[in-house]
Amino acid sequence: MSALKSEVVDLELAAEFDRAFESLKDLVDLKRADQRCPVRGNSVYTTSVVLWMLVYQRMSPDSTLEAAVKKLVSSQPSLLSKNKRILEKTLSTDTGGYSKARSRMPQTVARWFAEQVSQSLIDASPPTFEQQRVFTLDGTTITLAPEDALQRAFPPASNQYGEGVWPVALLVVAHELASGAAMIPEVGAMYGPDAVSETSLIVKSLATMPSGSLVMADAGFGIFVVANAISNAGHTFVLRLTKQRFTSLRKKAELIDSGARHKTWSHTWQPTSKERKAHPSLAADVTLNVRLHEIVINEHLTLYLVTNQAFGAESFAALYERRGDVEIDIRNLKVILNTEGIRARSVDMFHKELFASIVSYNLVTQFRRQAAAMINQPPRRMSFKRTWTTFREFLLSEMHTEPKNWREQYRTALNYATKDKLPDRPGRRYEREAYPKRPKSNQFKKRKRKTPVTEEKI
Repeated sequence: MSALKSEVVDLELAAEFDRAFESLKDLVDLKRADQRCPVRGNSVYTTSVVLWMLVYQRMSPDSTLEAAVKKLVSSQPSLLSKNKRILEKTLSTDTGGYSKARSRMPQTVARWFAEQVSQSLIDASPPTFEQQRVFTLDGTTITLAPEDALQRAFPPASNQYGEGVWPVALLVVAHELASGAAMIPEVGAMYGPDAVSETSLIVKSLATMPSGSLVMADAGFGIFVVANAISNAGHTFVLRLTKQRFTSLRKKAELIDSGARHKTWSHTWQPTSKERKAHPSLAADVTLNVRLHEIVINEHLTLYLVTNQAFGAESFAALYERRGDVEIDIRNLKVILNTEGIRARSVDMFHKELFASIVSYNLVTQFRRQAAAMINQPPRRMSFKRTWTTFREFLLSEMHTEPKNWREQYRTALNYATKDKLPDRPGRRYEREAYPKRPKSNQFKKRKRKTPVTEEKI
């Protein structure tokens, strides 16, 4: 009897592996990219190969062009065309061909691939809250290589000692709560004459979300302009407010519900004169019918929320508790996948590598979800870093080899990934604390900008 039960369990496990394998294969169908950007029939570096190598670079600690080319030569993925140099194993490991192919590939193809992976993950996950998809928004910055083109597009920071050399890009990233998938970031300059605000980037990000989504964001975005932009885009919102802003709005609101640990007010929200001055495009009669929630979490923490939905305060308190996940998601994207280590030398290549980083992040997120499902655990119970290591070491080096071998390798990797759980940490529920960085003891001489040579100087 026990042998029969074991056989049934093995069959169910095999079925889970097959379903996971098929769904991942759908996410990484790079051959479709060749149809969007065809090249010569005998080319080694086709569009699908270039995308595969970009993803490999973003997943690998040694993310150089040389490492990617040597990995291509050693692994011989089935994406490669039937080229004479491939068949005779005489393909050069010089990076020139790959470098030109990366530059030649349109940025729109890399963006399309990243969008396809994100959307596939989202479509495969059920809505999170009251049949709505929930997206969390947050902003961050990354520093880029000190190249002239990047410095012009994303000027460095400056202080009393002068201007720095590292370009700074401002990003707003949306994550879908159920799947953990990252959407395509909206990017702008942090400093300089063309500097943009997080608010303007949010407006662009809203257009990529499915209609009727619920947008959740922290107090930095809890302002009328953001709430109005979300409403105009056809979405609903739950935004955290600062205590000062909440107190100001509550003065003109009507109390409609109260409990042991919460109070709710109804309010007609209008922009302040300061907001109208900063955003003259706001209509003269624009208002939002909202509810204000004051929710006591513990003696040290009280949540102040504003929403245009009619659900109870307890529901939003439970939902908002998950907003902190986006902080960890952005850390995983920036630190674990080393997005801050992008050293592209042009604006175009920076965007391509950024899109490849989003693909890499989402592939690991999907793999983590599948491993968690195998052992009936929530995905965030699994360590992202350990799952990323398992994915990279077991799968990435063999991606798109023969189907039978790829399936077996995937089965092995997924089995190891089920062991990549975070340790139990009972009672560890506390507010995140930010510790100031220790000031540097040494000041380095700033690099001087290159001045163009004029005819007079010649």
